[in-house]
Amino acid sequence: MELLFLGTSAMVPTKTRNHSAIFLSHQGEGVLLDCGEGTQRQLRIAGIRPTRITRICISHWDGDHIFGLPGLLQTLSNSKEKMPISIYGPRGFRKDMARMMEAFPFDNQLDIEIKEGEGIMLDGRLHISSFSVEHKIPTVGFIVMEKGKLRINVARAEKEGITGRALGELQDGKDIVWKGKTVRAADITYPVPPKKVVYIPDTLFCKACIANAKDADLIICDSTYAADLEEKAAAYKHMTAAQAGQVANLANAKKLILTHFSQRYKSPKQLIDDARLHFSNVAAAHDFMKVKV
Repeated sequence: MELLFLGTSAMVPTKTRNHSAIFLSHQGEGVLLDCGEGTQRQLRIAGIRPTRITRICISHWDGDHIFGLPGLLQTLSNSKEKMPISIYGPRGFRKDMARMMEAFPFDNQLDIEIKEGEGIMLDGRLHISSFSVEHKIPTVGFIVMEKGKLRINVARAEKEGITGRALGELQDGKDIVWKGKTVRAADITYPVPPKKVVYIPDTLFCKACIANAKDADLIICDSTYAADLEEKAAAYKHMTAAQAGQVANLANAKKLILTHFSQRYKSPKQLIDDARLHFSNVAAAHDFMKVKV
């Protein structure tokens, strides 16, 4: 999986940080996590065609996470490449989408599938599920996982003399007949744990964040404020960078990336330092930052 951060600011964009949006790509799937104002422009700067987007995951209906959505849908509708698109959001999202489409009328030619609420699941090349967090309006985080993979036990395969396409069939989990003998995929392959990326948007520090981020390869987390503004964070139902570090630590994650920064921070150094008091492998996102998982 490869992630491209298109926007890393909180409510107010800055000269260097756009509103929230992340593009995750994997084997032909293009998942857009939130769609803040200016997302189309960020995609163009990054050289990503909007038609590469196959799914859109909206965490909640705050403007800095959805103001780019009507324009993006209009662009996709006007494109010659009209592919079906799935859009997921929190409880009440279907009604919000209907009101938005009424407010921004255009000749919609898209085949749009809308799903809402906690526990959304969809299998494909990627498995996506949602979980509720604690913000001032209905809000969900998202878990994006690869499908499970099998790898060939090379020593066993060489011992059996198996070569060519037969190896591919075994890696696909299929039993084969080789030289008149049945060979079980389970005897020649071993499972590779799927990569897991967890997106935790605007929320208070809560148990749901820790439980759903368990053993994640990467957590991308709301870090609007530094630790010295914890009371302000609680009042607006956001997390501090220190709390994001606690989530990563308690969830036994491999890596944490902080994002959704208040405009007050000209540098993320204080936020990184706060998070590292609780978790060592921390980075601060910036617009157009690329990460491979």
